[in-house]
Amino acid sequence: MTPVKDQEAVDHGMDLLRFAAIGSVDDGKSTLIGRLLYDTRQLFDDQVAAVEAASKRRGIAEVDLSFVTDGLRAEREQGITIDVAYRYAATPHRKLVIADCPGHVQYTRNMATGASTADLALVVVDAANGLREQTRRHACIAALLGVSQFVVCANKMDLVGWDEAYYRAVCDEVGALARRLGVSAWQVVPVSALHGDNVVERSDAAPWYQGPTVLGALEQAPAGAWASAHGAGSASAARLPVQWVLRRPGGGRSYAGMVNGGPLRSGEQVVVLPEGWRTTVTGIETYDGPLDEAPVGVSVSVDLADDLDVSRGDLLAAAANPPAVAKDLVATVCWFADRPLRGGDRLRVKHTTRTTPARVGTVRGRLDVNRLEVKAADELAINDIGTIELTTAVPLAVDPYRDDRITGSFVLVDEGTNATLAAGMVGEPYLAGGAQRGAGADCGSC
Repeated sequence: MTPVKDQEAVDHGMDLLRFAAIGSVDDGKSTLIGRLLYDTRQLFDDQVAAVEAASKRRGIAEVDLSFVTDGLRAEREQGITIDVAYRYAATPHRKLVIADCPGHVQYTRNMATGASTADLALVVVDAANGLREQTRRHACIAALLGVSQFVVCANKMDLVGWDEAYYRAVCDEVGALARRLGVSAWQVVPVSALHGDNVVERSDAAPWYQGPTVLGALEQAPAGAWASAHGAGSASAARLPVQWVLRRPGGGRSYAGMVNGGPLRSGEQVVVLPEGWRTTVTGIETYDGPLDEAPVGVSVSVDLADDLDVSRGDLLAAAANPPAVAKDLVATVCWFADRPLRGGDRLRVKHTTRTTPARVGTVRGRLDVNRLEVKAADELAINDIGTIELTTAVPLAVDPYRDDRITGSFVLVDEGTNATLAAGMVGEPYLAGGAQRGAGADCGSC
């Protein structure tokens, strides 16, 4: 087996699962991913040799499999993950895109990037310590970003003598958290990433556990949840943020972008937002030729029946079910900057292909990641999750984030430095409250 790219998975007709490994620092995420890749023979000989050499340089007797994903020199020297490391793998059943996310609180923004396109969160927990605050923060961010499946690894079970009580305690904590976050399916696997127990092969160390291995859980999980959440199968209809205006030889224009929200069809009536002009799609072109219907996730250029002043930042939407157009928004944000966010702050909003100045009206509240309650607050500090009121200079065509992960998301940018300050989602945070345990929830034998 060899690493693959997303398009190769599509070409070979196999389904594709994107997952993000999340959790607190030192709980073993990188070691788990390294073990998963090593035991499934996904690594080339030169990669294994490089990891072995790096381990020797640090004076480690055994091969440190965390080095498989921790490729930066600073990461290997400090023993932490800093940037998101992407790896590609294949099993006999599906293709995997793996995002190994940093656990350190300082790099929460990088974790949000890795989880933003994930179908599933692989949550790694030190069984002896349970769910720490950063693990809860990561789980909250993942759920707010639309990740509705959790596979939880109760790691380092060898250090607690494979005591089932520690595993049960993790199950209880995970179940309570997942229900509050509205996660539709979760399961807990007892593992030792260091020794490979229950990662790829079943271990005899936990005879009381009857559930799948980590690899088995990943192979059984429904794939394509990210695509369905922002496109096919969702309540929204076709959306095409205009990224580029193409001038055709001899006159005329077409409009390029990526389809999301639902399939875009030739002959369909669309509305140009925020202006509100109505027209009809007369043709859809791709690199491989024309299409009568463009599915979600495909980059296309579109011809329109009318000669309209459409430009980058505009949105073509199915006229039957267009998004709302608004300048005043209530949004959930994950704040990443050292300086706090306060009412009156002036920033720039990057939403789909449009960038516009904006002003924070007020900070409504801050999410307590331990109690999962939104409490009154007048500012958000670094790594806080909260709700704000935002006014933009130009109207935006938006859907609630729960309906569409593309038109429902944005980032806040510093006007002077262009630094990314926050990830934003249209709408208030979704907390399920009394949601019942779903049919997909599983703690193995519990």
